[in-house]
Amino acid sequence: MTAKLAIAEAASPPPALERRLNAAATACEREGETLTPLRRAVLALVLQARRPLTAYQLLEQLRTARRAAPPTIYRALDFLLARRLVHRIERLGAFVACAEPEHEHALVQFLICRQCDAVVELDDHDVGEAVAAAARSAGFRLEHAVIEVDGLCAACAAGSCRG
Repeated sequence: MTAKLAIAEAASPPPALERRLNAAATACEREGETLTPLRRAVLALVLQARRPLTAYQLLEQLRTARRAAPPTIYRALDFLLARRLVHRIERLGAFVACAEPEHEHALVQFLICRQCDAVVELDDHDVGEAVAAAARSAGFRLEHAVIEVDGLCAACAAGSCRG
């Protein structure tokens, strides 16, 4: 099992951010799609965020630099979700960058701190296989699943969280 921080403790430095944005643009082009300036701006904000961002938080941040309305933000998020560049954390109604966009996403797993909202994306194949096996035994064909586990992050559990 490996755990990947979906939300970095600090904003991505510009070169790392540019690499991620360029990789996303290349992945979109391979699918015959375009990472438009607005989609790129939304992805950049999500990549740099310290915590999951709601669509309205993204809208607020984008309004200072460009004209943006809720429908355009939601369309950009839908595009990024469909290309597995971001994930929606249902419990929070917010979005995080995918830790590893090139990996399989049939079963996405998250640990969510109920105190500071920190999110860790897991890549535990045993969990995925257990869910897939249970689905098969029920005669169900699993296409996509998201598991969100609530609890306390290590910092909050220790009483030292600054989030």
